[in-house]
Amino acid sequence: MTKTRYQELYEKEIVPALQEKYGYENVHQIPKLEKIVINMGVGEATQDRKHIENAVADMAAISGQKPVINKARQSNASFKVREDQAIGCKVTLRRAQMYEFLDRLITITMPRIRDFRGINGKSFDGRGNYAMGMSEQIVFPEINYDKVDAIRGMDIVICTSANTNEEAKELLKGFKMPFKN
Repeated sequence: MTKTRYQELYEKEIVPALQEKYGYENVHQIPKLEKIVINMGVGEATQDRKHIENAVADMAAISGQKPVINKARQSNASFKVREDQAIGCKVTLRRAQMYEFLDRLITITMPRIRDFRGINGKSFDGRGNYAMGMSEQIVFPEINYDKVDAIRGMDIVICTSANTNEEAKELLKGFKMPFKN
C-alpha cells in the first residue's frame, strides 16, 4: 500500500523535528495522529427524513467513508425529538484516509473559507486533541453546490497521542496547520 503525502511528511520531517525539540528517548513517545472524527448534527431531521439522507451523502463525499447515523438516546419534547430518532451523523477516519483528509482540509478546503485568517490555536482540550468547527459544508470541493439542500456545519476533532497541548500544536504545525498568531 502506498503512503500518502502527509504520511511521508510525518515520517521524514515531523518525527525528527519533534524528537530534536522535545528529546524523546523512545520512538513511541513521539506524538502522532490517532484519528479524525467528523460530526454533523442535523436538527431538521426531526421534521423530514430526507435531511439526514442528504447530510449522510454530503459527509460520505467529504470523507470518502460511509457515515454512522447518530440516534437520540432519549425523548425531548422541547426539541421535538423522540427516542431512537436520527439526529446526526459521524465518521471516524484512521490511517491513510485520515492523512488524506487532513491533506485536503489544510491545502484545499481551508483556503476556500471566506475571510479566512487562520484557525484558533487555543481549541485544544488539555490532552492534545484539537477541535474545530466549520459553518458550512460547501467549502469542500467534493460538494456540488447546486445539489445542496441546506447549509450545514460540522465539527472536526483531530485526536493525537500527544500528552500536552504544546506538543499537539507543534505536531499540527508540522502538517502546516494555519494557526492564528
